[in-house]
Amino acid sequence: MYTEQELLEIISRFATASEAESIKAMGPGFINDTLIVTTRPDATGHAPKYILQRKNHNVFPDVPGMMNNIALVTEHLRRKVSGRGGDPDREVLKVIRRKPESMSEEEKAATGGDLYYKDNKGNYWAVCLFIEGSVTYEKADSPALAYKGGEAIGKFQSMLADFTLPLSETIRGFHNIRWRFRQWEESLRNDAAGRASSLKEEIGWIESRKKEMLAFWELVENGTLPTRVTHNDTKISNILFDKDGNVLCVIDLDTCMSSTSLNDFGDAIRSYTNTGAEDDKDLSRVSMSMEMFRAYTAGYLSQRKDTLCESEVQYLAFSALYITFEQVLRFLMDYIDGDKYYKTAYPEHNLVRTRAQYRLLRSMEEQYAQMQAVVRELMK
Repeated sequence: MYTEQELLEIISRFATASEAESIKAMGPGFINDTLIVTTRPDATGHAPKYILQRKNHNVFPDVPGMMNNIALVTEHLRRKVSGRGGDPDREVLKVIRRKPESMSEEEKAATGGDLYYKDNKGNYWAVCLFIEGSVTYEKADSPALAYKGGEAIGKFQSMLADFTLPLSETIRGFHNIRWRFRQWEESLRNDAAGRASSLKEEIGWIESRKKEMLAFWELVENGTLPTRVTHNDTKISNILFDKDGNVLCVIDLDTCMSSTSLNDFGDAIRSYTNTGAEDDKDLSRVSMSMEMFRAYTAGYLSQRKDTLCESEVQYLAFSALYITFEQVLRFLMDYIDGDKYYKTAYPEHNLVRTRAQYRLLRSMEEQYAQMQAVVRELMK
């Protein structure tokens, strides 16, 4: 825990436009601790607010690499927005750098050393500008909102389609199914919680799709599916809207890395289109809504169709199956491991999640031909 005085001392190391006046917690902070900083008005009455975050170095062991990724991506986006006459302070996340006088020579020499502060407790802190008048949604509960979500991610990816700088791999093997299968085989060998013998059907779900999923990933490895910037957490709560419902920008860029951009589309479809809950015990409520699939895909392709290559279009619908399968695998693997990764509310929670995500996957597989037809139609 940090006192407000300690937090004010931390924020003082960053080059904010005004001096900080107060700091309060913002949101539940599932991974990072997020706080909002209010500043004293300057002579003109200007008092911008800022977001101060303690970055979770257990989830993101390479915080310097992560912050450098964010800076490279946002600087590219800001140039694009400025070039077309937009407002980069509202349409792109703005990272606030350290004050040079607050940095050691070692920090100044480090790549991205001015993007974060490491305190004497070993915790990392970063700051960005708070975007006033912005609105977020926790759930896409209508096709209209799903369209807007697709538009936001499509726009984000389209502006980064010509980004060529290398990005750090800040989470090893993220969405890499070959890596996940190596973890899977180790989990089955160890059977840490003694549960594998009762999961023959569920294990069969994974094994029966292994060849198909590895074949998809091989297309990424051999370059058939190009490597681009991926956000890797495309839920709608990571999109800011203005009060009129227009997309402002994509936020929470901690997971930005290089991979196939189809990961972002697939992950969004997994979350947007599910008619049930991710951990729904009543599987009759779980399915993929074709209406929501069409809406999100229409929004996405409204921004992205001119920057997708032929192979990306061909596998766009399949990416939803791929990412949903990966989530089935990860929930089941964590259940076999004894619930070490995901927080659980009761002993069978990860197994319930596994079965609910598998039902969603089956619904996608049943509607796959329709999904492909929608993509082809919207690409015309």
